[in-house]
Amino acid sequence: MKIPDFRAGDTVTVHYKIIEGNKVRTQPFTGIVISKRGEGVSKTFMVRRIGANGVGVERIFPLASPNIEKLVVEKTGKVRRAKLYYLRQKVGRQATKVKERFGGTVAIPESPVTEEESIVTAKPAEEKAQETASANKSAKSE
Repeated sequence: MKIPDFRAGDTVTVHYKIIEGNKVRTQPFTGIVISKRGEGVSKTFMVRRIGANGVGVERIFPLASPNIEKLVVEKTGKVRRAKLYYLRQKVGRQATKVKERFGGTVAIPESPVTEEESIVTAKPAEEKAQETASANKSAKSE
């Protein structure tokens, strides 16, 4: 199974295979990735969620585990550090609050007016104010 790219701050759902006796079931675990560590086959990641009664639940998953059936990245988080252990001290809504990251770059919409045209057609603030005042006077007189 190919694991998608994710990092600390992302909200993920890990579908983990649980074996109980001779029964096999899949248990989804949704939470915020608070750390990734290790190299190669021993690489692990830690997911934290707020469980029942506001109790924080953390779980460590091996990245190369055959028991991970599926890993879905629900939201991408915008964080400034690799380990989010400070979320352990947060309570309630604050513990799940991570800004969302939209893609990797910020898209700036292109304007149809070129730079040269904007310089030529730009009017000083005084001329704009005079035009507005004269337009208001003509509207009142009618």
